[in-house]
Amino acid sequence: MRFHGTSRDEPEINLIPFIDVLLVVLIFLMLSTTYSKFTELQINLPVADADKQRDYPKEVVVAVSSDGRYMVAKTPVDGRSIEALSAALTGAAKAGKDSVIIISADASATHQSVITVMEAARRSGLTQITFATQSTAQAGAK
Repeated sequence: MRFHGTSRDEPEINLIPFIDVLLVVLIFLMLSTTYSKFTELQINLPVADADKQRDYPKEVVVAVSSDGRYMVAKTPVDGRSIEALSAALTGAAKAGKDSVIIISADASATHQSVITVMEAARRSGLTQITFATQSTAQAGAK
């Protein structure tokens, strides 16, 4: 008796459904992941290691206090409106459109106060803006 030798074919595993299921799981995990909220971050922006500030005639220093008052070139600005601040910036910019605005804001000043200075500078045609910081050594001494 001779049996017909059945050839053994290797079973074929179809990977396409497996990959589809993995992609669905991956998409589910990506959509259901929660990220840290920005309000939970503990940050202190006004500290940086930078060169000492030098006095240049093209620079206009705008100080922003923690309660939202402004000083342009060591002169207090009457009012807190964009128009009043823009007029003060235009008067203090001796170099005209080439003047550099240096925003020196208190660490606890509101974000809106700084944005108001930036908007007033834009309305005055002053496009070069930078921010003043203190070094970490000065911050630790206080």
